Amino acid sequence: MPQLLASIPAVVHKPRMGSPHDTYVVIVAAGRGSRMAGTVPKQYRLLGGVPVLRRALLQVLNARTTFHKILVVIDPEHRSFYEQALEGLPQDIFIEPVAGGETRQESVFAALEALALLKPHHVVLHDAARIFVAPDLFEKTINALGNAKGAIAACRMTDTLKRTSGDIISETVARENLYAAQTPQAFDFETLYSAHQAALPEKRVDFTDDASLLEWQGHQVAIVESSADNFKLTTDDDWQRAEKLVKAGATKTALGFDVHRFKSGDHVMLGGVKIPHNKGIDAHSDGDVILHALTDAILGLIGAGDIGTHFPPSDAEWRGASSHIFVEKSLQLLHEKGGMLTHCDVTLISESPKIGPHRDKISASIAQLIDLSISAIGLKATTAEGLGMIGNGEGICAYVLVSARF
Repeated sequence: MPQLLASIPAVVHKPRMGSPHDTYVVIVAAGRGSRMAGTVPKQYRLLGGVPVLRRALLQVLNARTTFHKILVVIDPEHRSFYEQALEGLPQDIFIEPVAGGETRQESVFAALEALALLKPHHVVLHDAARIFVAPDLFEKTINALGNAKGAIAACRMTDTLKRTSGDIISETVARENLYAAQTPQAFDFETLYSAHQAALPEKRVDFTDDASLLEWQGHQVAIVESSADNFKLTTDDDWQRAEKLVKAGATKTALGFDVHRFKSGDHVMLGGVKIPHNKGIDAHSDGDVILHALTDAILGLIGAGDIGTHFPPSDAEWRGASSHIFVEKSLQLLHEKGGMLTHCDVTLISESPKIGPHRDKISASIAQLIDLSISAIGLKATTAEGLGMIGNGEGICAYVLVSARF
């Protein structure tokens, strides 16, 4: 995963002030993924260049509801993987992770023990390996708690079900009113915590999800209908399916533009490359029109304003600054939203300097800056045919079109 800048301000989530009625999220990520090939646990493997756990966390951070804090249950041996997955995300929403147990039930109980002193009103449990959850499913499960002590996402069964004895069918099970349990699962915190505590003296460690614990205690649990797209990464076939979904996922494009006047000087910066010229650029920073337009285009992908919003020319911090800083910080914001650039197309408009002799160097510079291959960088130049400010040789401008996969 490309290095992320931890200094970027958090924009994904703004946690509320704490109160006994807050909703906390527990992400269960302590497994070792024994049913999937590879040496890295599945929750930390890179899927489309992004760790699976990070994708799950982005789903939570971008959900259509507000959570107070997030607690991730991990295997302590995977601490470095965990920290990499969280790099650049708003750290103030994350509680120090807790160590998981041998079973999912033990891992969830460890999380509930850690949360007990914080007195949450509701707790939402979600699997780190479910990364295609619908944005509104968290909110729907919480809202369903108005009529029950628990509510779970579940997918209605559509296939005919068979019970077997060995490899022989012993019974056909009617599929009416049958659902496959998924996450997120939302609960009244005290009810779930008490159910876990009650299971201990009974030595009941065989519950495969938390809804079954409440059922065992006689509580009602509501169903919130979900879809088969909210599947859990468990096998290699699941992984291949996920790769196809990521590759075919949402693609966005955005356009950026920048223009600057010339002034006296001996060079201009274009795409991070210093180009000798008989003029300089009149700008607060280094005046790299390509990188300024690129920054605006990246910010446009996520609706995060423009370059002046994040790096105002009135701020002395950016006086004479190298424009690669603006691109790197806008990329950080894009990554926080789960976006990865896939293409960048640049059109430079100027009477001079001619970029032909510098084309390859500029393309390579841009490619390295935004972590794309040179083949994914388009770089073109034209003149304004003597028209207007640009055509009169008074300045230079650039258009940049970028595409990203989310």
